[in-house]
Amino acid sequence: MQFIESIKQRAKKDIKTIVLPEADDIRVLKATEQVMAQGYANVILIGNKEMITEKARENKIDISKAEIVDPSNSEKYDEYVNLLYELRKNKGMTLEKAQELVKDPVYYGMLMLKDENSKADGLVSGAAHSTSDTLRPALQILKTAPGTKLVSAFFVMEVPNCEYGENGIFIFGDSGLNENPDDEQLSEIAISSSKSFKNLVGKEPKVAMLSYSTYGSAKSELTEKVINATKKVKEKEPELLVDGELQLDAAIVPEIANMKAPGSRTKGEANVLIFPDLNAGNIGYKLVQRLAKAEAYGPLCQGIAKPVNDLSRGCSSEDIAGVIAITAVQAQN
Repeated sequence: MQFIESIKQRAKKDIKTIVLPEADDIRVLKATEQVMAQGYANVILIGNKEMITEKARENKIDISKAEIVDPSNSEKYDEYVNLLYELRKNKGMTLEKAQELVKDPVYYGMLMLKDENSKADGLVSGAAHSTSDTLRPALQILKTAPGTKLVSAFFVMEVPNCEYGENGIFIFGDSGLNENPDDEQLSEIAISSSKSFKNLVGKEPKVAMLSYSTYGSAKSELTEKVINATKKVKEKEPELLVDGELQLDAAIVPEIANMKAPGSRTKGEANVLIFPDLNAGNIGYKLVQRLAKAEAYGPLCQGIAKPVNDLSRGCSSEDIAGVIAITAVQAQN
């Protein structure tokens, strides 16, 4: 697929170091081999060095170019225990609890990102952890990025042989995290998603706020939320090409837009699709992935102070390698 290859080429221009805290997963080790062979990121694997090395040897996977860090034997262990304690003591953290959590590879990886003297630039997890197990320590340790009110998740969708979007490339948000955002949160998701599109795809974002209604064709609390969210996006980002509320066909098909939404700023050419809730977003991305045979990269996170990305637990090693490339490009910015 063209999108991920372009991302890998961009990653090679400024090599970043990505932390993988699920080093006991064979898919993660295969992804590490692929990343190191193609040379678009450095990798730090977190876990028991002997076990990781043995598993790689047994499966004939070359991870010799990756660094392996064992939290329990790390020279940074005591420093990170104190760092976690100081960050969370007002929330009830004790030194004893911090000592246990720092042994957890995900927590240790987040502390590496927090450590200004560490070479870690981003983290990818989720192959064997739930989204909450990945994002909870990220929010506890890294917090939100400056100027960001909400952490949200999106998918980059690359649809083959597709005339819509940006040559078949879309961002779907939020398709992985916020269950039922209100109008304010929905506006923040739209703005963050537009920035992610610009960053990763390099083209002008055209944002559609999706609904089952177009320009008042139906009226309910559900449509009002999307209408109000659209107004807030326009107030916050007056230069952004955004429109809503729009049905999906009016968002991406110019002929339908001309008929249902004449004068629409996005003209049926939307490439960033903002779903009204997680039900719609999750169902939507899986439908496109399965029925249109699209590549789905994500759930990718936006709004965290450092690049942290979640994986679907059904991901392949190729999926992980692709998300590592995306995380590396996010770290460049």
